[in-house]
Amino acid sequence: MNLLHSNSIGDSGQDLVILHGFLGMSDNWKIHAKNWAKMGYRVHLIDQRNHGRSFWSNDFSYELMADDLARFCEVHGLKNILLLGHSMGGKTALYFACQYPKLLKALVVADIAPKKYEPHHQKILKGLSELDFDQIKSRGDADVLLSKYVPEPGVRMFLLKNLYWVDPGKLGLRINIDVLKNASEAIGENLSNTSRSEHPCLFVKGALSDYILDTDLPILRHYFPKAELVTIPDAGHWLHAEKPKLFFETVSRWLSNHR
Repeated sequence: MNLLHSNSIGDSGQDLVILHGFLGMSDNWKIHAKNWAKMGYRVHLIDQRNHGRSFWSNDFSYELMADDLARFCEVHGLKNILLLGHSMGGKTALYFACQYPKLLKALVVADIAPKKYEPHHQKILKGLSELDFDQIKSRGDADVLLSKYVPEPGVRMFLLKNLYWVDPGKLGLRINIDVLKNASEAIGENLSNTSRSEHPCLFVKGALSDYILDTDLPILRHYFPKAELVTIPDAGHWLHAEKPKLFFETVSRWLSNHR
C-alpha cells in the first residue's frame, strides 16, 4: 500500500490537513502550519503523489489523489477534518469532499474552481523535463537553463525548491516530471456535473488571478451550495505567499467558526 508522506505539526487539537499545488510540496506551507498549530490545530502537511517525498505513480487523477487522502485519514485515524488546498490541492479537496463526505468537516479552497481549465503549464513542464542532471552540477546551473523557459525569477525559485541531492554531486527532482509533463489535461479536469457537497466551503481568490472569476460564484454554488467567496487584494495565484498575513487572518477567522 502506497501512503502519502506527511509532516504533522502540533500534538493535539482539531485536525487541519493542507494540500499543496501543482509542482509544489508540503514544505511550501510550513510557516502557516506552525502558526495554525500555535492556535490549537494539529496540522498535517501532505505531499501528494508524484510530488515531494511521496510515492511516484504512472496513474494520476483527482479521483486517485482523493483516494490517497482518504487512505491517509484511515491509517492515521483522522475524522471530521478541516481541509485546505491550494490550486491542484484545492481541486483534490473538492473531489475529496464529494467522494468522502463523512471524513470531512469543512474545507478551504485557495484560488481554484470546480470548472475545467485549459492546459497552461506547458513551458514550465518542458523546461523542467529538459533539465539534464548529468550536466547540471549546481542549483545555479539549473536556474540558468530553466530561465530559457521560465523568465520570472520568483516562479523559478518556487520550481527549483524541488531540487535535491540524490547523491553527493548528483542533483535530481523530487517531482515525477516524466508523468507530470503529460498531466496538463488531468490537472485541468472539472468535477462531474452530478457532484455535490453540503459541507461549509470557503473559496479564497487572488484579486490579480484569473483562476476564479467573480462570475464563477454560481458554478461554485452549483457544486457547493454553502460556498462563500472572498478576495485577497493585490494577490495573484500564489496568494498565500504573496499576501501571507492577510491570507492567514482571512482563513483563520473562517476556520475558527467551523472547528
